[in-house]
Amino acid sequence: MPCTFISRRSLLVAGAAGAAAGLAAGAEAPRARPAGEPFGYCLNTSTVRGHRLDLVKEVELAAKAGYGAIEPWVGSVRRFQQGGGSLNDLRKKIADLGLAVPSAIGFCRWIAADATQRQKALEQGKADMELLLQIGGTGIAAPPAGARRPLDLLAAAERYGALLDVGKEIGIVPQLELWGPSALHRIGQAVLIAIESGRPNARLLLDIYHIYKGGSSFAGLAMLGPKAMNVFHVNDYPADPPRETIRDSHRVFPGDGVAPTKSILRTLRDIGFRGWLSLELFNNEYYKRPAAEVAKTGLEKMKAAVRAALA
Repeated sequence: MPCTFISRRSLLVAGAAGAAAGLAAGAEAPRARPAGEPFGYCLNTSTVRGHRLDLVKEVELAAKAGYGAIEPWVGSVRRFQQGGGSLNDLRKKIADLGLAVPSAIGFCRWIAADATQRQKALEQGKADMELLLQIGGTGIAAPPAGARRPLDLLAAAERYGALLDVGKEIGIVPQLELWGPSALHRIGQAVLIAIESGRPNARLLLDIYHIYKGGSSFAGLAMLGPKAMNVFHVNDYPADPPRETIRDSHRVFPGDGVAPTKSILRTLRDIGFRGWLSLELFNNEYYKRPAAEVAKTGLEKMKAAVRAALA
């Protein structure tokens, strides 16, 4: 491994240690989960993406609404840094507000068939993960950007393993995400890739909308175990448009659509999932409402769905 990588990682580890010392000196730990609550609640910033808030305001919004975590987009973190923002200060602010950063959204093309593209993707993934480490992040999405049909699942497993190795060196977990319209669109495909990667740090990042769009049965979630996921994307979808033409922008708040939300949440509870439910929406109508209203309503509807499912 190149010496420059070791040097950069050493600097990052030192920065993380400094941040930990800052926590000991007075910054708060992430908000404690109430007794008996199986899930944590996270805001994926796509939900308020159309409001064009800066990253600090998104963090403040999530905390004020009552979330325990935030799932930012890597591009927003990078723009914050390039605009002169201090990642150390941002990390302290996130911690002071009681938030965790269990995941973030990035798009490196780790699954691409071309070896040159994959090498560039691993370099991008490394840079993204190093960035997230500085704000207290512990995971990053690994979606199938660049995947082509037919998808060679064993080759994809080897490629995902390479990304996991990069994440292990840095201290960030790349979470294998399926996309309903992509070549990697079935739960079974994602499970095979994760298992055949041969890495114990492999994790899935599943999504109610994408499972539906991709054609898998939600019953397949019952085959998973407590270590399969750290984060699960929550949303709902209407009966119309149909699966064939539904798009990201049609996603609605949990409980406002026709997804079998109760059975999904019960299954997650029953398989031992104790991670974060992250609200991920792209609804243009919601972008017309005040951002604080959208964030608060989303959390209320997630909690209501959990109460109804687990009653």
